[in-house]
This record gives sequence, C-alpha cells and structure tokens, in this order.
Amino acid sequence: MSGLLNIVVIIAAVAVVFIRQFKAQRITSEGKKWWLIPAVLTVMAVRQGSLLDAGHPTASAALLAMELLIGLACGAGWAWTTRIWTDVDGAVWTKGGWAAAGVWLCGMALRVGLMGIAAVMGIHQSSAAIMLSVAAMLMTRAGVTAWRAQAVQQTYRVPVAG
Repeated sequence: MSGLLNIVVIIAAVAVVFIRQFKAQRITSEGKKWWLIPAVLTVMAVRQGSLLDAGHPTASAALLAMELLIGLACGAGWAWTTRIWTDVDGAVWTKGGWAAAGVWLCGMALRVGLMGIAAVMGIHQSSAAIMLSVAAMLMTRAGVTAWRAQAVQQTYRVPVAG
C-alpha cells in the first residue's frame, strides 16, 4: 500500500473518532465494534513490513517504542478527560470535550517531534509507526473508558419501589 494511501487512512480514522468524541454517546456492552478501527490500523501497519529502518534498527526500534508510548499515554489521557455520566434510567453516557482535544493536539505535537528527531538522525520512519501508535491510542482509550464506565454504572443504584 502506498504511503499516501496510508496517510489518508490514518487521517480518516482519526477524523471519524475525533469528531465523534464531541457527540454524547451511550456506552453499551452489547457488540459495539470499538476494536475495528484499531484492528484495521494494526493489520495495515504490520502488513507494510517497514516498521524498522534496516540501516538503523536499534534507533528506529527506540523511536517506535516511544511512538507506542505516546499512543498509550494519549489514549489514557483522552479517556480520563472524557466526561462519563448516567442518565435517569441508569444508562452510561460519554462525551469528550476540549480537554480531550488538547490531549490529541499534544499527542500530535509529540509525534511530529519524533518525526523531526528521526529525520535529523537519518532514520526512515514509515506511516506504519503512526498507524500502530493511533491503534494503541484508540485501544487504550476504549479500555480505560470501559473501565471508568463500569465503575460509574456500579455506583448507580435503581430505587426499589415498595
């Protein structure tokens, strides 16, 4: 797959998820495909086969590890800055705000910084590293959000009539 197509896929995935975060969404435990976009990004990244620069394997592995750590940190930060609440029926809802958008912007700035470091060092980084980082971010966000939602739902008590 071409680099341009990879970039288009990354931007489309990020745009869909980013825009959806500003809309209140009900969290359900029944079969939502929250894992689909991260899975597609991971498969595309691994299939590309150019995660590491053959000329600089150790340095490119370190940059890839930092890229994944950024993804994990941004996913956790995004999840913790997302508002989670229950409605009168006990359904759990979530909605991201400007703090969550700030986490995204910081993550992008860090990724651009890593790309700059790689360029200065003469290390070729493909879009596969960004795909893995975004997949890690989305999976972490989903996991932490689900964990937080479960805690909110357990504290919700339905009044017993009687």
